[in-house]
Amino acid sequence: MPLRQTHSNPTQSSKEFGRSHLIKIQTIADRQKEGKALRDKCPRYSHGKTIFGHGEKRNIVALIKASNEDRLKNLIPIRHGRMLQSPFSYFRGTAAVQAYDLDGTPSSGIIVQACGDCHLLNFGGFASPERNLVFDINDFDETLAAPFEWDIKRLAASFVLAARWRGFSSKQAREITVEAIESYRKSMSERATKTVLEGWYSQTTIDDLFSLAGGDADLRSRLKKRVAEAKKQTQEHVFNKITTPTKGLPRIVDQPPLLYHPENRSVKNEHAIAEFIKNYRNTLPEERRALFDRYQMVDFTIKVVGVGSVGTRCYVALFLAAQDDPLFLQVKEARASVLEPYMGNVRVAHNGQRVVIGQRMMQAASDIFLGWSRGPEGRDFYVRQLRDMKSSLDMEIQTPQSLLYYAKLCGTVLARAHDKAGDAAKIAGYLGSSDHFDEAIADYALAYADQIERDYETFVKAVRNGQLSSDLSTSRLTTLLR
Repeated sequence: MPLRQTHSNPTQSSKEFGRSHLIKIQTIADRQKEGKALRDKCPRYSHGKTIFGHGEKRNIVALIKASNEDRLKNLIPIRHGRMLQSPFSYFRGTAAVQAYDLDGTPSSGIIVQACGDCHLLNFGGFASPERNLVFDINDFDETLAAPFEWDIKRLAASFVLAARWRGFSSKQAREITVEAIESYRKSMSERATKTVLEGWYSQTTIDDLFSLAGGDADLRSRLKKRVAEAKKQTQEHVFNKITTPTKGLPRIVDQPPLLYHPENRSVKNEHAIAEFIKNYRNTLPEERRALFDRYQMVDFTIKVVGVGSVGTRCYVALFLAAQDDPLFLQVKEARASVLEPYMGNVRVAHNGQRVVIGQRMMQAASDIFLGWSRGPEGRDFYVRQLRDMKSSLDMEIQTPQSLLYYAKLCGTVLARAHDKAGDAAKIAGYLGSSDHFDEAIADYALAYADQIERDYETFVKAVRNGQLSSDLSTSRLTTLLR
């Protein structure tokens, strides 16, 4: 049976090292027993009984306003406009609200490096450093050490809301959600028997995607199409799509209000940008600094991305090694994680570093240009490539069967991430081999989705009465309120 070693004392002398009574090694069975014992203080069924940790004080308008603090004011109406599209879209933009709700809910006490915003659309395909297409979690803005259940509950609720948005039946919504949790539990059980390095090295590859699709010809055909589209999302493709020659050098073309050049471009700002890039470069491994040094920045713009991120400072920078040899980097503001207020005395020295380290801990393979820096006004940022063979789920064309497949895929990938940054045996021991945990989380997700739909109505009314701003027209708001 494989063994897992606990942390040993790094100050042991050479004479002490190796004495069996000084080294504690637990078997996988020991770790599983520890996990199973946690059911006494936190029964698995309890997860389905409670959706609020702070129900009495809950005020979603106040929570949304708090999450808007220090965002770019001209972009906040766009953020709200995107959240207004549906309860499913609203949920994407309110990770802070669910974090508030999760605090105080039942927890086994098993802490992992959590994604923090484990929404089903925060998974996707992208290129590994070896140029292979892999599928993994791809958003770590909120990553932090936290209870493993929190990621699972956010993922489960997102599947219920997605199924309802697509018009699937209540039975189908529950079946899809249970599939995600069951695949997580079974995958974690399998991983518990493997070595630490096997868990660290494992990836979800294209072959794995097709294997999970089984003999479903329609699903396999869709997958082939998505893979082909993803492989076209290269630096050259982006270069040809968003730039034009200007005075001998390519420049990013403005597409306001979603992509535009900042107005205040002074010599002082140029110096600040140069210092920012220098500090970012120093966070790269030495061999990648040599690679990065072959490029020179020629342009940068503000870019509006996502739903929850709208209003935070996000830039696209164009670098060139030659006239036709581009590198696009996304420079994204890293604010405090929405989980931070609920995790005790957490001290984060640099939120960009937090995002990068969390991503490296959870992802099977990470971008070679991943790094961080601090802006001239003291704001933290992280840096990564833009659209490097990236692919995401197109919700508007999903069928019950395809979403069921996707749920299984996401559950499996989340288990891999939690295994890499946690203790698979302990989690597997807590979850067990029955479906008790699966059904409890499904109960939670259905009840929480009901609450999100009520919250969405409150949100729409808050926009309508002027408490919150939006870029949508009055007629569109009237339609949403019907």
